[in-house]
Amino acid sequence: MRLFIFILVIFLIFDAVVHPKEAETGVILAEKRRELVEELKKEGITDRNVLNAMGNLPREIFIKPALEKRAYENNPLPIGEGQTISQPYIVAYMTQALDIKDGQKILEIGTGSGYQTAILGELNPTGDIYSIEILEDLAMRAKKLLKDLGYDHIHVKSGDGYKGWPSHAPFDRIIVTAAPPFMPKTLLSQLKIGGILIAPIGEAGDGQSLIRIVRVSKIKFQTEKLLGVRFVPMVSDTVDGDHP
Repeated sequence: MRLFIFILVIFLIFDAVVHPKEAETGVILAEKRRELVEELKKEGITDRNVLNAMGNLPREIFIKPALEKRAYENNPLPIGEGQTISQPYIVAYMTQALDIKDGQKILEIGTGSGYQTAILGELNPTGDIYSIEILEDLAMRAKKLLKDLGYDHIHVKSGDGYKGWPSHAPFDRIIVTAAPPFMPKTLLSQLKIGGILIAPIGEAGDGQSLIRIVRVSKIKFQTEKLLGVRFVPMVSDTVDGDHP
């Protein structure tokens, strides 16, 4: 990863000489990224690793070029297929609440454009991240982008997030980036004892809550409501999904 970043820096320096206008845009975006990190600090994000990841990762490469100038607005942005890239504050908040330790095995439901996935990759460089996206086009685009960025420890597939990824369970951490109306039992069963799950829960029109679940034992879970949120619905390739 460090070699890739070094090569990227050399490329950007060369590109700045050849394309000065694009380089100027890059400088402006980098400054906006720094400003966003300061805003996140004021909003209560204190984890240095999360702040460093948000400050180092260029969000603009995960959105459409037409929206590049809006990359560091603290708002969700459309990424196509009726989906959005989450608000940076929510990305930072959920990642901080996961309390990631390097070397863990993490499951993400809802790859989207791959931004949240890459943040997980930055915080867990010696572990593995398994990410599921139900929309095949989004999954394939994110998979290619993450591979091109050098995240060899991130594994993306297209599939139904309600089913999790049983062949790689149990997971130390699970993060869900779309809102199911209920907590799928399958995902709970794939959480390791002592593991943490973060997810928005609720119907779109009825209000949603971000919850944090800790698996205490084989049958016991501790649930904590964190804050009110608004996420796109989590869809399934079956009618009812894994309803309790």
